Amino acid sequence: MARIPNPRLGAKGTDRAAGVLLGAAVGDALGVPYEFQATLREDQQPRMIGGGLGPYEPGEYSDDTQMQVCIAQVAATGADLRSPEALDAIAANFQGWLSEGASDVGNQTSMILSTAARAPGSAGTAMRETAREYTAGNVRSAGNGSLMRTGIVALAHLGDAAAMAEAAIAVSALTHPDPDCADACVLWCSGIRTAVLHGTFDGVREGLDLLPAERRETWAKRLDEAEANPPYHFHNNGWVVHAFQAAWSAITRTAVPELSLAERTFPAQHLQLALEAAVRAGTDTDTVAAIAGALLGARWGCSGIPLEWQQAVNGWPDLTAADLVRLAVLTARGGSDDKLGWPSSPQMPPGDHRSFAVPHPHDPGVVLGNLALAQGAEPVGVDAVVSLCRVGTAPLLPGTDTEHVRVWLVDSQGSNANLHYVVDQAARQVLRLRQEGKRVPLHCFAGQSRTPAVAAVYSHLAHGTDPTTALKDLREVLVQGWHLSAHPELHDVVHELTTTAAPQGKPTGPTPQPGQVGKVDGASA
Repeated sequence: MARIPNPRLGAKGTDRAAGVLLGAAVGDALGVPYEFQATLREDQQPRMIGGGLGPYEPGEYSDDTQMQVCIAQVAATGADLRSPEALDAIAANFQGWLSEGASDVGNQTSMILSTAARAPGSAGTAMRETAREYTAGNVRSAGNGSLMRTGIVALAHLGDAAAMAEAAIAVSALTHPDPDCADACVLWCSGIRTAVLHGTFDGVREGLDLLPAERRETWAKRLDEAEANPPYHFHNNGWVVHAFQAAWSAITRTAVPELSLAERTFPAQHLQLALEAAVRAGTDTDTVAAIAGALLGARWGCSGIPLEWQQAVNGWPDLTAADLVRLAVLTARGGSDDKLGWPSSPQMPPGDHRSFAVPHPHDPGVVLGNLALAQGAEPVGVDAVVSLCRVGTAPLLPGTDTEHVRVWLVDSQGSNANLHYVVDQAARQVLRLRQEGKRVPLHCFAGQSRTPAVAAVYSHLAHGTDPTTALKDLREVLVQGWHLSAHPELHDVVHELTTTAAPQGKPTGPTPQPGQVGKVDGASA
């Protein structure tokens, strides 16, 4: 079976690929508390408060993402998901999940997996045959259980739309071979593939050409219907067609915000607003939002997902946002790391930069540093870390119990699709942590560009410092180097955000005295 390799993605494409699995997970976790509960009103905002059918912890995702992780664990090896070996591995992962990790399983999926476990033959063959027999004997076999997990399949076949469609059908058929399920997975994967490659939602309609000719008109009408009605119109969303339509309605009927710094609105907030609309569809809220989240994440990227949600999301098998990003990026890269070992390496090489720690000139409770500081072996007396660059899979600052905020921010001109949003989010995370009384290292790779940019916006939010003064004071203390002037786009964003954003008030809690922060417990200043 010939396979076309995935194309090499640039920085923005990699960001979008990283958003697929994470987008599904945050949508899932957002919808968990409201599954089969009273439908939320327009003035009610869903939150990741846990509960639901698990019951789940706050931010914990459900079976929708758990099953997609089972697929991702195979896809991240670079496997062709159409192959018998890959399908056997996915089926075996499903069985392992059912026996050891499943917290909430759909009736059809549970029955098929349980029956297939006792059937002869390979795991994939047994599961596929059990699903075929079930579908043949049940008129209500077109559930949403394969659409909810299909997003990662698109990343495995970014280089070939036809192969992607074949893989989507094959993975769906392990539990849901009904033609409606197959078609829905093909269309959604087509949407995700195009979103990752081109940054648009056009791929859903373009995917009609991948369906059997006799079914294209039916699905075109279903898309039209979704675009003409609100998500809650499709209340029977346990059925794959209504789940698909509810998710597509939430995406297409939610307006993309204009970039307005005075109003603090950013285009990437479309992801959050559309996921909230998906949850307001009611009924199977976590599944509709998980479906929508995979496509929204593919369009807006990891960088378009609120950092608050990224910090909260978690689930089986003991994964966090960083783990979900790693699986997605590996899949998009055909199972291989980049030349520096990212995203799988325990630590990223810090280059020739020596570790340094400098107190923020306007708040010594914020420690400015670089990757060498964050990955150093020496103990550091802090409570949280904000990373503005790629870091490894190993915990930062070993031996400490610290909150770690990872921010997707690329130190290269033209490489950030959501630059205003990301810098604003990062600065507000620093502000939150300081208001909680935490001592916070803020670092990027060298500590010379991204670090002072976010630190300057933080100065404005916390103290009302104007951008010219903030950058001047930061440059005076960052004697190790200053490269922000080489990134005029980022430099301009600092000025634009601080010209319009209102100060949020000074941090609260204990603040170290300036004399106490010349060194961070052994790290060279």
